[in-house]
Amino acid sequence: MADMNEARVTRQFCSWVNSLTIHDVPEEMQKRAKYLILDGLGCAIVAAHLPWTEKATGIILDMEAEGSCPVWGYAKRVGPLPAALLNSTQVQGFEIDDWHSLAPVHSNAIVLPALFAAAANAKAKGTVTSGESLLLSTIAGYETGPRVGLCLYGSHMLSRGWHSGVVFGHAQAAAAVGKLINLSADQIEDAIGIACTQACGLMSAQFSSDVKRMQHGFGARNGLFAALLAAGGYSGIKNVFEEPYGGFLTTFSQGSGKEPPFLEQELVKGLGKTWQLENIRVKPYAAMAGTHSSIDAMAALQKEYPDKMKDLSEIKKITFEMSESAYKHGGWPAQRPLTATGAQMSCAYAAAVQLIDGQVLAEQFQDSLLNRDELWELIGKIECRRAEESGNVMSQRATVKFNDGSEVSKSVAAAKGVDPPLSDQEIVDKFRTFTKALIPEKRQRKIEETVLGLERIEDISELEDLLAGLTSSPFTGVPNRGFPLRG
Repeated sequence: MADMNEARVTRQFCSWVNSLTIHDVPEEMQKRAKYLILDGLGCAIVAAHLPWTEKATGIILDMEAEGSCPVWGYAKRVGPLPAALLNSTQVQGFEIDDWHSLAPVHSNAIVLPALFAAAANAKAKGTVTSGESLLLSTIAGYETGPRVGLCLYGSHMLSRGWHSGVVFGHAQAAAAVGKLINLSADQIEDAIGIACTQACGLMSAQFSSDVKRMQHGFGARNGLFAALLAAGGYSGIKNVFEEPYGGFLTTFSQGSGKEPPFLEQELVKGLGKTWQLENIRVKPYAAMAGTHSSIDAMAALQKEYPDKMKDLSEIKKITFEMSESAYKHGGWPAQRPLTATGAQMSCAYAAAVQLIDGQVLAEQFQDSLLNRDELWELIGKIECRRAEESGNVMSQRATVKFNDGSEVSKSVAAAKGVDPPLSDQEIVDKFRTFTKALIPEKRQRKIEETVLGLERIEDISELEDLLAGLTSSPFTGVPNRGFPLRG
């Protein structure tokens, strides 16, 4: 058993979360956090009425009683746990949400649904949450998940078959909610201990399942659940990160092949000085982040060699060389038929779509477009290979060989949105572009205005009310009117 009298990393971190104030956070970090929040909420608006989201919502509404927490985009309310699960399923519902470039986790899908559900639950009991409190708690969450991930070598968890963000995200949600509802350092430690024992996530969900869209929701729901239990006096695992027998890092690092197996000091390294939210990246494409370098390589070749790349029938073979984590995550051989989930996780599919359509946005993943003959003919010419590790998991090299014996190549060190990251204005442009026609322009601009002025909002239910009303589908332009909306 770990020495309870020694100031170990779990305790250090929980004490930091407890003591963190908005004045401790540099203004530029506060500003960036608001733009990241805007992106997360935009992602939820886009995915609220996609087929798999509607399916999950219908099933869960049928099994849950009505409550005080809005289900975004549905004008329905349920209890805090299903609200966190469903709203997270929306944020992560179409592979356009944020990701951390060093320790893969989709922070907004973990943090925002848990915090809004906690706030709505608290308001039902008479406690109002301010925008400043939401902002600070979100930042605490942004710092937690990636730090947990760095303790386990970040993207290496993906290579091992774990859905890394769900493994890292349970503690992330617990810490964020613990901060929001003013838990003590001891209670935050209990909350994280309860959350970590629920951590989960198999990466095989990426190939065809609906549940890939929901797995970050497990972290949001379970982390919220953990914090609410801790608030009621329920105790959790102490020193959960460094406990040698059955501790989080010891257990999840088994069989990692790394030496040392884990890096526990990454949890507290540079707290308050190094801000992990600086490494949160925003996606410009509707596909898994590991596909973005493939997309960029094809787009660059189309621009540099427009004549050669125009006639796709003249392409003999396309080869992508990529890191091990990118290969395992997105380099697997795509086979027909492929669901939207699998298509968005496939480097070959994303590259082929870029070559044919010149874009990789929401419409490329409609059912009617997934099975195009010209697309699958091109996918059949694409091979992904592991490259010698360079330390840059995003780097890729693409080589296109033509029937006439010529070839062209392009190396991408970092995909668009990674280095440099999307600017604040580019995030706003993305929000406006992706949510256009899904909600009225007046509502769209009010959400934008409220989020970017979050510190001035006295009651965040003002923002959640804007999210709660009915939204439309990017596929059909309307919600599924046959959807079993209760009430």
